[in-house]
Amino acid sequence: MPLNRPALSLGPGPRSVQDARRWVVATCHDIGRSDLVDCAELGVSELVTNALLHGAYPVQVRVRGTVRHPRIEVRDASPDRPVLPSSPLVEGDEVLLTFGRGLSIVARSSDAWGAEMEGDGKTMWFAPASTFAEDDGVEGVITGVAEEAQRAGTVDDDLLEIKVPGVPLRAYLDFVRHYRELRREVRLLSLAHGSDYPLTRTLADLFGSLERQLREGLSTGHIGAAEAAGLQSAELRVVMPREATRTIERFLSALDQADAFCREQRLLSLARTPEQRDFQCWFLGELVRQASGAPPCRWAVRTVAADRRSSVS
Repeated sequence: MPLNRPALSLGPGPRSVQDARRWVVATCHDIGRSDLVDCAELGVSELVTNALLHGAYPVQVRVRGTVRHPRIEVRDASPDRPVLPSSPLVEGDEVLLTFGRGLSIVARSSDAWGAEMEGDGKTMWFAPASTFAEDDGVEGVITGVAEEAQRAGTVDDDLLEIKVPGVPLRAYLDFVRHYRELRREVRLLSLAHGSDYPLTRTLADLFGSLERQLREGLSTGHIGAAEAAGLQSAELRVVMPREATRTIERFLSALDQADAFCREQRLLSLARTPEQRDFQCWFLGELVRQASGAPPCRWAVRTVAADRRSSVS
């Protein structure tokens, strides 16, 4: 069964560590995973302590993933990269020393763990183990904005400039939020339990390709400005490599497969609504169409749904 529980927001002070610990323990019992309580309690105590000492508010705790493979996340608003236990520490630097020791406990309490770096903060996460490791535990991994920038690769000279007219702002911003949430979820699940969920590895690879190829097009910058100006729709300009069209086609197919898995509760509770699917198929499909030389086609609410009904009849 998928997990998508509301986050627990924490305030300043040591009481927040106790609140987080009690909340995570209660959640483990509630989902029938009492075998994970000891490691979950240890790990979340360290991550929340680090967030309060070295992060920035707001600080939140979430439990995500599935009952079989739950994942505990602590998010704060600081974009600073954490110091992993294997990172060299400067002699006499007590802040780094304390932070590193805390993450060593997380490493020994986890089957997998790491940090997801984002533009407006970071999420420290771990999949609690059933027993505390006697050795150094598993190695943590840092993913996200910094990693993607580092992997951006060489510049492709064969670039296409595509203009998508009449993009409805609310639908597009909802698409961006869903895209980023799904990207993050499948990447973390792939890192923690990829062998049990092979589809997440495929999606994570596709997300990585699209993030590099459509970085500018999937930005909310001028779209947000247009919405602030009271506009209902705007023209979106996308610059992408010509080869990105093949990735987009594979991505659309993989999203349909992910939706089917979600409805069967074999994956995560991330199945798209019909409206979300229609818009995403139109928007991403428009990039593929125009890349092949077709003229722009404006969004119509029933465009994709009508096409599906026509094909059935």
